[in-house]
Amino acid sequence: MRELIFALDYEPGSNTLADTLADHPDAKIRSLSLHATAESLWRVGHATGSSDALAAIKDVFLTTDYYADCLATEECDADSRTQILEHTDDMLVLYSYWERTPSCTSVPHIALECLGDRALFEMHHEQRRYRWRVIYSEEGDVRAFLDKLEHAVADCAAVEMLCLADVSSTSLDGYTDMDGLPPEQSEAFRAAVEHGYYETPRAIDLGELAEKLDIPRSTLTYRVRRAEGQIAKQFVETER
Repeated sequence: MRELIFALDYEPGSNTLADTLADHPDAKIRSLSLHATAESLWRVGHATGSSDALAAIKDVFLTTDYYADCLATEECDADSRTQILEHTDDMLVLYSYWERTPSCTSVPHIALECLGDRALFEMHHEQRRYRWRVIYSEEGDVRAFLDKLEHAVADCAAVEMLCLADVSSTSLDGYTDMDGLPPEQSEAFRAAVEHGYYETPRAIDLGELAEKLDIPRSTLTYRVRRAEGQIAKQFVETER
């Protein structure tokens, strides 16, 4: 396995979320879980900051015309949805889902093309800088990935390479990913995502999903909540 860490530094006016974070230097956004397929992308993000900063971040995710992670320099008509999972005075958890169009792309989608379909992602947003960590197999083509990335961001952002190294299995012990959950929790969480529980508006509620899975609603609710909590706990422990 190999580890690639790089940063995108956005120019003012080129990314609405980056502009919002620059206006609120106390705010940070980190990925709790992030998964991509050739046609879509979904993630759970954890934002911290002042109440004003969190309100501004929430507004960007709910009202912007394009998905916050899309690298397209113009509107690409992607179908994107965001749902607020939790919002307190100093913390915001958001679930976002994005279906691609031919003209839009993202860091994970370029990684799928160049680094393989089993890559793992970690993301940190602070002010205008988006820092990415990607774990991928040794067969990945980093040069092709960076070339495609620089082409995608064009003049909107500068790409800075921070680290490229081999990693051992022990280096991944604290990595936050849904695959580290107990099987029943992982399956419940994946089913909730796939059947539209986190979409806005919801395509299904937990009672209906429990019927589809042929398990008690209380059991499904427990598994989904435990999965969400475990992802958050793993994230906090990794940061420490």
